[in-house]
Amino acid sequence: MRRIIVLGSTGSIGTQALDVIRANPRRFELVGIAAGSNAEMLADQAEAFQVEHTALGAVDAEQLVREVEADVVLNAITGSIGLGSTLAALESGRTLALANKESLIVGGELVLAAAAKDQIVPVDSEHSALAQALRSGTHAEVRRLVVTASGGPFRGRSREEMQQVTPQEALAHPTWDMGRMVTTNSATLVNKGLEVIEAHLLFDVAYDDIEVVVHPQSIVHSMVEFIDGSTIAQASPPDMRLPISLGLDWPNRVGGVGRPLDWTQATSWAFEPLDDAAFPAVDLAKAVGRAGATFPAVYNAANEQAVDAFHEGRLPFLGIVDTIARVVDAHEPPPSLTVESLADAEAWARRKADQLIAQA
Repeated sequence: MRRIIVLGSTGSIGTQALDVIRANPRRFELVGIAAGSNAEMLADQAEAFQVEHTALGAVDAEQLVREVEADVVLNAITGSIGLGSTLAALESGRTLALANKESLIVGGELVLAAAAKDQIVPVDSEHSALAQALRSGTHAEVRRLVVTASGGPFRGRSREEMQQVTPQEALAHPTWDMGRMVTTNSATLVNKGLEVIEAHLLFDVAYDDIEVVVHPQSIVHSMVEFIDGSTIAQASPPDMRLPISLGLDWPNRVGGVGRPLDWTQATSWAFEPLDDAAFPAVDLAKAVGRAGATFPAVYNAANEQAVDAFHEGRLPFLGIVDTIARVVDAHEPPPSLTVESLADAEAWARRKADQLIAQA
């Protein structure tokens, strides 16, 4: 029986995690939940699962992690505000099931320094797929990681063809049902850029050896290519309950959590190269990742400001990545990386992004 804390319990990942826990009462016990602002739904969840320990807001969520006895903390908070809870989980010695990629990307070496070997288990479908495939060989046998991307709603469009797209179009993801920020990030491919940084940090593979390929069906969630020419892929229908369940009980699989592919039906899968000219966010993310320090935090913070501005009608779609690039270009990193310097860099990036957006 694994005791579980779910942070971000009222969001998409959090509610699906509760589904997995509810369906496996002999395997998991929910001992704590936290939400950002949805107090009513949090109370309903606490009553349904008879959970005594709850928290509302990022500060209280971090305190919950430090005070409640648990084996696994699922961090499904959205945004870099989840960094404190990530560090709290690691410092408390708990297994961290990480759906809050921003905290690893922003925290970088601080998060890695706090983590013991195998303490972080990825929950993103792509990184869960990589973790599963990497069990087929040693680290020295890995030639490259291949991260798949659906291509989002604007796959195949040129940069010019995306000049007038609307927020409604950006939120019409063809295969996944996600929140506003993640769905927009998928449309710009900023999300894939963040995932490349995350893959580098999780698996210690050089950026030059991490490739993004467009796979519209979202069936192959990522692949590992080995030095003998073999490629191991993880394939399943797009359903986050599978990687969530692995995050909660890694490396054990939870029976019946997802439906398998139907091999009796004719089907085809496509793989296409990424159009870097139309979607420059991935190359920008690699440059940011190589620079390290506070640059990933600046990339992420500028994106969050730009996405909000896009949905509020203050910035065109292409302006999102353009704004990120200009903020990153203007950034001067501090002499040392600390939680405080990260917070300062993020605050600066948000101010700089807002300034540029106002001038757009």
